[in-house]
Amino acid sequence: MTSVHTPLPVDEHTLFPLASVSKTFTATALMRLVAEGKVDLHAPVRTYVPELKLADEESAARITVLNLLNHTAGLEWNLIDDGEGDRSLAGLVAKLSQLPLIAPPGARASYSQAGYNLAGRIIEKVTGLPFEQAMASLVLEPVGLADTVYGLSEVMVRKFAVGHNRGEDGTLRPARPWAAFKEGARGDNPGGGLASSVSDLLRWARFQLGDGEDVLPAAQLHRMREQTVRLRASTLGEGFGICWFLHDLDGLHGIGHGGSGNGQFAELLIVPERDFAVVSLANAGPDGYPFNQSVVRWALALPRRHREDGGAGRVRRGAGPAGRRPLRDRRHEPRHRRRRYPAHPGGRHQAGDP
Repeated sequence: MTSVHTPLPVDEHTLFPLASVSKTFTATALMRLVAEGKVDLHAPVRTYVPELKLADEESAARITVLNLLNHTAGLEWNLIDDGEGDRSLAGLVAKLSQLPLIAPPGARASYSQAGYNLAGRIIEKVTGLPFEQAMASLVLEPVGLADTVYGLSEVMVRKFAVGHNRGEDGTLRPARPWAAFKEGARGDNPGGGLASSVSDLLRWARFQLGDGEDVLPAAQLHRMREQTVRLRASTLGEGFGICWFLHDLDGLHGIGHGGSGNGQFAELLIVPERDFAVVSLANAGPDGYPFNQSVVRWALALPRRHREDGGAGRVRRGAGPAGRRPLRDRRHEPRHRRRRYPAHPGGRHQAGDP
């Protein structure tokens, strides 16, 4: 249901905040600008945002666009929005000198919301448009994502799900604010500001599995799946592509991203070799995320079932829970052998050293 107070059934067009799944859209838009020759992945960010100042001048001069997209810029998680001052992307960039740096650019991977917000400012500067308008033109409208929007003014005229948190007495209560960030925090839109539906997220997955349509060349789209940095002993995955978290799924190559906000949880997992994707959205916590994990883990077994046509066709008849390959109980395996599908902000996470 959409809310315990005003319950309506959730359907395929009900909006949920995507939180950090939003980053996959921002990265794809930037890759379109790369394909058009307007952005160079290996150029310093200052090529496009010359006003950038960080706590360390050398780092500010060296950080590249790719460092932002694969979380190797050495930036801490984010600046917390206090609801005051200029809350635009330009305003956020003006404050980045206050953000701690945790490593030199390229030295290690560390998940950073601030890095993606800075990437959004590149999109603004290169296109000359407000970020949200640029995203609509570059990605959302060409892919046909009518349910995928920024801002409560767009959300409230559609059917949407309210997040819930469980109180000490076990009662579910609507979460406030609705999304991960307070309304008006436009500086956080590139890293986590989108709302969308199951229908649109599956359309987005279908686009990612395709040839780029008229948005960008297939080679640039598929380049996003290729490993740019390896992760060691990380619960987030085996590595980063361009934005995507990369997973070895018993020999299959998986790409995915997740997000969590205030009582809301989103997961997107794509298995290109099987032309397969799964979307999971939940609007209850704190047990909403473990539920999402169980859905994703169950779904991961689907591509491994025997198929009648030997490929990405129909699942074998009768392959219900008794017919699928069981997931292993990993609780007693050595810690480095375990594989878990990751959570992503909303909350604060850092990847292990590459």
